[in-house]
Amino acid sequence: MTSATDFASTAMPDSTGHFGPFGGRYVPETLVHPLQQLEDEYWRAQQDPEFQRELDYYLKEFVGRPTPLYFAERLTKALGGARIYLKREDLLHTGAHKINNAMGQVLLAKRMGKTRIIAETGAGQHGVATATVSAMFGMKCVIYMGAVDCKRQELNVYRMKMLGAEVVPVKAGQQTLKEAVNEAMRDWVTNVRSTHYILGTAYGAHPYPVMVRNFHRIIGDEARAQILECEKRLPDLLIACVGGGSNAIGLFYPFLNDSSVRMLGVEAGGEGIQPEKHAARFQGGSLGVLQGTRSYILQDEFGQIQLTHSVSAGLDYAAVGPEHAWLKDQNRVEYTYATDTEALDGFLRLAKMEGIIPALESAHAVAGAIQRAPTMSKDAVIIVNLSGRGDKDVMQAAQKLGIGLPD
Repeated sequence: MTSATDFASTAMPDSTGHFGPFGGRYVPETLVHPLQQLEDEYWRAQQDPEFQRELDYYLKEFVGRPTPLYFAERLTKALGGARIYLKREDLLHTGAHKINNAMGQVLLAKRMGKTRIIAETGAGQHGVATATVSAMFGMKCVIYMGAVDCKRQELNVYRMKMLGAEVVPVKAGQQTLKEAVNEAMRDWVTNVRSTHYILGTAYGAHPYPVMVRNFHRIIGDEARAQILECEKRLPDLLIACVGGGSNAIGLFYPFLNDSSVRMLGVEAGGEGIQPEKHAARFQGGSLGVLQGTRSYILQDEFGQIQLTHSVSAGLDYAAVGPEHAWLKDQNRVEYTYATDTEALDGFLRLAKMEGIIPALESAHAVAGAIQRAPTMSKDAVIIVNLSGRGDKDVMQAAQKLGIGLPD
């Protein structure tokens, strides 16, 4: 494992946006200047006390921070191992961690004089968050969403429309998150003067991976202070689901220099690690460039992007954030996967044992805890990032689990 000193000196990407060989800015020439403008404005905002005060105000008064760190007593007892705490991002306004980043980016858009917001979304939680902050500041909002995801996340489609957003179903390709990103990027190229693209995960061309990570690091900063208060020590293990990787890097980042803290990212294992049956990039992926950045990608021998599958729309993506790729190569974070069946088991078990219905994305992290906690001592401590709530997934999960209405 890389030493804490090394991580302290390399935690930021370099001046070109690279985390080692990963990251960068692979975009059409039309977007090079807007991305540089965004990077410059972001770093100015980071140093501006007024921007930070405004962001802190909205995160507290509107978004609902800080979120609790909750001891899952019954789940802990049932598993018979480590003490499990849940970082309750599901309690935020709009129901997921996504609004941390959406709020930060809409304030940046306002500083830059943008009047129109676009975004992509898979599970719909980022779309709802973006529609919410756009409504707050009176900006026109367009959300691109794969047609398949529109069907399996109908509730969030209705929420976005009620918030005043235009939802555009994308019918190209697999009709899921990758295609939604493609359409959002096409829109941005065409309308870049008036439009800001609120990219929803720690992926894409620089500065998005570092910017999104920094807007979400509040998750780990809070969790660190909270666990020190209640347990008087740092956790032994952090667990989070990994799609693009925003909730995971938000939890992990403030702990990277603590060599005693292990970290586990859980990808979507789908129906098993067979081509086109999963979305676990570290299990079947290879190095490549997709949608603005260089990372691990599910692709064939000719570089064609493979189809993916997950019960979770938010994890159903062919690439992973470049900082995660770097952390994997540095052996600082371990990455595993949970199958659809394991995620559904985690979904149901948390609901029945703790009275908390998690998003299917978060249920992958719960599955990781179900697997790891029994192998650890009862004195050990795990923090699971509960990145979102499962209202949006109830109908889909009920169908998969065979739960019907009473006669």
